[in-house]
Amino acid sequence: MTGPSRSYPLTAEGWTPEVFTELLQTGYPGTAVTGTTLIERKLYGDGMVSTAGRLVFDLDYQGAPADLPRRMVVKIAKDAQAAPLYANEVAFYTRLRPELEIEAPRCFGGSFDTETSTFALLMEDLRDRNISFPNVTVPVSLDSVRDVLNSLARLHACYWCSPRLSGDLSWIQSHMRGQLHEFFHTPEMVPSMIAELVHTIQFKREMVQRLGLTIDQLFDGFRAVQAHQSRLPQTVLHGDTHVGNTYLLPDGRGGLLDWQLFASGFCLHDVSYLIATSLEVEQRRLHERELLTYYLERLREYGVADAPGFDVAWTEYRRAAVWNVYIGWLTTPVVNYGWEITVMAHLRVMTAFEDLETKKLLAAMG
Repeated sequence: MTGPSRSYPLTAEGWTPEVFTELLQTGYPGTAVTGTTLIERKLYGDGMVSTAGRLVFDLDYQGAPADLPRRMVVKIAKDAQAAPLYANEVAFYTRLRPELEIEAPRCFGGSFDTETSTFALLMEDLRDRNISFPNVTVPVSLDSVRDVLNSLARLHACYWCSPRLSGDLSWIQSHMRGQLHEFFHTPEMVPSMIAELVHTIQFKREMVQRLGLTIDQLFDGFRAVQAHQSRLPQTVLHGDTHVGNTYLLPDGRGGLLDWQLFASGFCLHDVSYLIATSLEVEQRRLHERELLTYYLERLREYGVADAPGFDVAWTEYRRAAVWNVYIGWLTTPVVNYGWEITVMAHLRVMTAFEDLETKKLLAAMG
């Protein structure tokens, strides 16, 4: 939600009981926070922090319902540059999350301020549920990937070609419309940042050279694929399904977090990025067709009678690999996740781009 101008604090010290109370009442009117204890802070530059910081607090309440956790995570802004991402994630958690029946974090209050480009999301601490958080530096099992694919299939099936996307959910941005589209497609914005990172960071530069394409050619290919896939059946996407944005519950269910890029689009966008980042190169080569088949089966089981056949899905899966390279990881400074995760992620998505002969598909699109 948005409301009267309110600059949300960018440091832990600004998070007083009064600020918490104001935020909490966006979701729980009548509940007040009477005391706060800072447990943990993760801000930009601390590692494993990308575009938003995280603060963990224990809160004392007055008038709180029984299901309100005492320990909360507050997600806060880094700077105004990522404002379109912040506004979009607040919209997800405050407007769409309440109706979803998939595994995603619970949100207890959220707001974005348009004047200051600050935001705040008050969320459960997933660690209280003994959840595990995979990343590219640790082995991820095929069963774990299937669990997350099942969650994606359930999400995609729920909104598959839904008339709501042009009705009461028309506020959801698409890959071809809205602030996110402008953010990623306007040459002076994200493309300029990517060009600077590739120019100044040698490993990014040499990885791009290995593909035999220029940054401008990758940009053109990314735009061509997004335009093409916008003409295919549309649904609601997570939008940023690299393995670091997933989690696994003890009972095996897979969850999805960090919804800053959620949008309407074509389903293979999510599937391609998840598989490319989750598995070691050899595991992906051996099992990606099987995993794609599994996803399509689950999509049909959740009620999508006109789910794409394997051949169509395979081609779109391969096309989607350009986003994984160009927006997925060339945008990412090393400081966000450290060298090991950053290099491993680049290696996986760029090797997949080569294996899948995405370059040939882009050339054929003209």
